[in-house]
Amino acid sequence: MKKIKVLLLTLACLFATHMQAQKIRIKTGIEVLKEQNFKCLEGKRVGLITNPTGVDNHLRSTIDILHEAPNVNLVALYGPEHGVRGDVHAGDKVDSSTDSATGLPVYSLYGKTRKPTPEMLKDIDVLVYDIQDIGCRSFTYISTMGVAMEAAAENGKEFIVLDRPNPVGGLKVEGNLTEDKYISFVSQFKIPYLYGLTCGELALLLNGERMLAGEPCRLQVVKMKGWKRKMDYTATGLQWVPSSPHIPHPHSAVFYPVSGILGELGYMSIGVGYTIPFQMFAAPWIEAEKLANALNQLHTPGVIFRPMYLKPFYSVGQGELLQGVQVHITDMKQARLSEIQFLVMQEVAALYPDRAVFDHADKGRFSMFDKVSGSNQIRERFAQRNRWEDVRDYWYKDVDSFKRLSKRYYLYK
Repeated sequence: MKKIKVLLLTLACLFATHMQAQKIRIKTGIEVLKEQNFKCLEGKRVGLITNPTGVDNHLRSTIDILHEAPNVNLVALYGPEHGVRGDVHAGDKVDSSTDSATGLPVYSLYGKTRKPTPEMLKDIDVLVYDIQDIGCRSFTYISTMGVAMEAAAENGKEFIVLDRPNPVGGLKVEGNLTEDKYISFVSQFKIPYLYGLTCGELALLLNGERMLAGEPCRLQVVKMKGWKRKMDYTATGLQWVPSSPHIPHPHSAVFYPVSGILGELGYMSIGVGYTIPFQMFAAPWIEAEKLANALNQLHTPGVIFRPMYLKPFYSVGQGELLQGVQVHITDMKQARLSEIQFLVMQEVAALYPDRAVFDHADKGRFSMFDKVSGSNQIRERFAQRNRWEDVRDYWYKDVDSFKRLSKRYYLYK
């Protein structure tokens, strides 16, 4: 009987610990806006840029919240990549339409234009942005935010950001600044690859440092409550809504910069099309144990590589038996996420010289690799000897100066 009581007490403690771990620790921008009774929107015609990630702490859509609020006049919706309701595949054009739930017009910002036109904005006074970002320059939502800020300034509209956490935290900064020739929708601004800011802080920086075309916009950020820079997404206690089909979990946002640049080449599987997107590297000609051993011998801080075998369901390597490695991050603080793909490229070239990435990959995809990298120098320097050390200094050359600059725009400690 005593043993049963001890067991029950142990289970109760474990359950209590689990429930405590699930407790929501922060209030996102939409929660704070609700708390303020939507004061900053009163008497204004409101346009909303959002997608399925725009929800409150109880997973109610920001669209529905604003539509139902008696003192808010929501008149238009604007859809980024994947659409307002998330019903469009990655990269596919989003068509303008009518939202079936609210009857509101939905203007596409990922179709004929990626920047709101004067016609799209003529019936609004303020443009509200509420999208969960993943903290990486090449994810297109921040590009949508920036060009929408430009349009707001050009058309005399206010711009309000409902702030959300950076799921990687607010301390990791990695990668060189985007160079002029490589500005594109996957590297729209001169910021590092991992920029260590919330979307609200980034908006303040873009506006304050005149990184946008034309005049600054009338910008307001509705701050979160309770978020700290050291928090990754799991520390917030918030539920995760997939920010795109291949970012299904909060840790997917952490792994996106681990393999996303290499993934642009279609040279090997990075897990897109399998169950662990962005968390692995595999190909039919790789020997899993050999590659895992070679990578683990580098003693990369905070990272372990595990040999694995798989058949992707779609995308690169579909239906083929592949071998490779799964990346396990054991210490988020120490791990330098974006380096990992270059170390994989290095060790693959050492083990399989005839498979060196820039000799073997489709040269037609080099342009996208350069855009995502923010420079052609990453590719050209690496291609000389297939060594990460030849790239490292260039990759990190802007990090310290950006950290100093971005601290001016911090809203959270």
